[in-house]
Amino acid sequence: MKVVILAGGLGTRISEESHLRPKPMIEIGGKPILWHIMKEYSHYGYHEFIICAGYKQEVIKEWFANYFIYNSNLTFDFTQGDKINVHEKNFEPWKVTVVDTGFSTYTGGRIKRVREFIGNETFLLTYGDGVSDVNINELVKQHQEQGNLATLTAVLPEGRFGVMDIEGNRITSFREKIKEDTSWINGGYMVLEPKIMDYITGDNTIFEHEPLERLAGEGQLMCYKHRGFWQCMDTLRDKQKLEELWESGQAPWKMWE
Repeated sequence: MKVVILAGGLGTRISEESHLRPKPMIEIGGKPILWHIMKEYSHYGYHEFIICAGYKQEVIKEWFANYFIYNSNLTFDFTQGDKINVHEKNFEPWKVTVVDTGFSTYTGGRIKRVREFIGNETFLLTYGDGVSDVNINELVKQHQEQGNLATLTAVLPEGRFGVMDIEGNRITSFREKIKEDTSWINGGYMVLEPKIMDYITGDNTIFEHEPLERLAGEGQLMCYKHRGFWQCMDTLRDKQKLEELWESGQAPWKMWE
C-alpha cells in the first residue's frame, strides 16, 4: 500500500524557517520532519512513498538525491580525481517518488495530480508536518473492516490556554485545559479508496472541504479515534516542543529502533 504525503504548502505560519525550505524539510533532531513521518510508516511495513511537492520542491528532490551524502561518512579522494567513497551506507527500504504538483495547487488537486502513481488501489495519505504514535496497522484494519471509501484519524489536540468554568458572572474554577476540553479534529493519517478521486474536481479543490464533506454526507467517511500522541508543526513554538521531546529521548512518535 502506497503512502501519499502532502508536502507542497507554503507554511506561512512558520515563516521563520519556511522562507528557506518547504515546511516538511524543517528539521527535528537534525532530520526533516518528513523523514520522521516516513520512519513511522516504515515501522509498520509501508515503504513506498509518493511526495506531493510544490513550494521549493527542488529542496525535497535534492535531499533524497543526496541521501547517502547527508546520512553517511564520506571520503573525498582528490588524488583520484573526484572519487567519493561512502562508508557504512545508511539507507532505508524505501521507494520514493517526488512529484511537482504545482506551486499554488490545493490539497485535493495535489492528490489528483499523483493519481497515475497511486494506481487503482487503496492508499494512505497524511500531511507533511505532523507526527504521531498512531497504530497505522490498526487504522488500516478498521478501514478494511468497515468497507467505506475513506477513514481519517481523529485526534484531540492539546489546549494552550487555561479553562474557566463560569456561572453567571462568577468564575467557579480555573484550570489548565486538557484534551477532553477540545473537539476531535482531522489529524491526517488517512486510508482512502481510489474512488475518492471522483470527488476531486481539479487543482482548486481543497480536499478537506467539498470531497470530505460529500463523503461524510454520503456516509462514506469514517474515523479512527486516536487518544495518544499527535502534534503538528504549525508554528515555531510547535517545532521547539518537538525538538525538546526528541532531545529528551522520549519522542512518542519514535517507534523504530
